[in-house]
Amino acid sequence: MAQWQQAIRKFSDPLVRELAQRGQSRSYPKGELIIREGDAGDALFVILSGKVQVYVSDTQGRAMIVADYAAGDYVGEMALDGKARSASVQAVEATVCSVVARDALRSAIHADPEIAMRMIATLIDRNRNATLSLKNLALMDVYGRVARLLLAQEFVPGADGLAWSRERLTQQEIANRVGASRDMISRILKDLRTGGYIAVREKRYAILRRPPARW
Repeated sequence: MAQWQQAIRKFSDPLVRELAQRGQSRSYPKGELIIREGDAGDALFVILSGKVQVYVSDTQGRAMIVADYAAGDYVGEMALDGKARSASVQAVEATVCSVVARDALRSAIHADPEIAMRMIATLIDRNRNATLSLKNLALMDVYGRVARLLLAQEFVPGADGLAWSRERLTQQEIANRVGASRDMISRILKDLRTGGYIAVREKRYAILRRPPARW
């Protein structure tokens, strides 16, 4: 546990440190579900290391990615009301979380009401992002959503002089993020490569010239 206490102390956000110190560390292998949509909310999870993905799905097994979070973030904050989880959270790489039980979270808020205010600010920010995503889904076509996703990536310089996306994205992952079929994504990416707008290497992307607003 000592090494995770050291990891907690390195977080710059005092709220994250406070929450993490009130939980118990737990490890999750890549691919394991941390939170299952529909289950009762009984804990908050502070990510100490690794990366998780929040997604929603339907009865046909179709999924859409809502957000990605990494060390220093937390998920499951709506456990405060004890109601059913509204989304699933999966470890996309080996992940360690500090699991903060709902009673411990409530005690922390009772001891320091400022914790509640900080959590509300986070909820507001996430709600704004969710609203923007819904707006894009409703008003932007699939091509526009793909272009927006690619342009929003974090890019790092490559030895070839191009800036490549730090994150590897499969066509299925892109499809899940923009709410489209894999076949549609395959066609759009092929057209973008053929038009000289993007390069693809080992599931990473480089923007050769800005894609047009409409296709």
